[in-house]
Amino acid sequence: MPEQGQSGKPGESGAGEEVRIVAFEPRHAADFRRLNLAWIEKYFAVEAQDRRVLGDPQQAIVAPGGEIVVAEADGEVVGVGALQFIEPGYYEVAKMAVDPAWQGRGVGRKVLARLIARAGELGAKRLLILTNTRLGPALHLYRAFGFTEIAIPADQHYQRVDIAFERGV
Repeated sequence: MPEQGQSGKPGESGAGEEVRIVAFEPRHAADFRRLNLAWIEKYFAVEAQDRRVLGDPQQAIVAPGGEIVVAEADGEVVGVGALQFIEPGYYEVAKMAVDPAWQGRGVGRKVLARLIARAGELGAKRLLILTNTRLGPALHLYRAFGFTEIAIPADQHYQRVDIAFERGV
C-alpha cells in the first residue's frame, strides 16, 4: 500500500526526504493523537468525540470498517488521515493532520489522495468532510480535490463544524 513521492523545497529542513504513505499500525496511535490534538487545540476545544477517536483510533475508526493512513519521512510521522465508515458506500474523511514543520510541502495532498484511493478500493461511492471555515488551507485542498459544499448533516457530532463537503469516488 505504500505510495511514494518527494517532499520538501530546496533549502528547507527535510528537503528531498521521501514521504511515504503507509497503513496505520498500533505504533502510530500516539502520533495520530499528537498531530490531531495540535490543530484541534490551536483552533478549537477538544470535544468528547475527539477524545473517543483519538484515545483508541483502532477501535473507533479501524474496527468499524474505516482506515487510517500515515505519512512518514525518514521514519518520522509527518501526517495522518482517516476514513470513518458511515454506511456501505459512504465514508467520512476525518482527522487529517500534518506536522506544522511539514505544512505547505504537499503532505496533506498525498494523504488526501491516498484516502480517496482507499475509499474507492473499499467500495465507497461518496465521501463526506465535516470541517470549519477557520481552516482555510484545508478548505482549499478539499476544493482542489473536487469536494463541493453541502448542507451540514444533522447527525454530525462536533460543535466546531460550520461547513461540510462531499464528493463522489
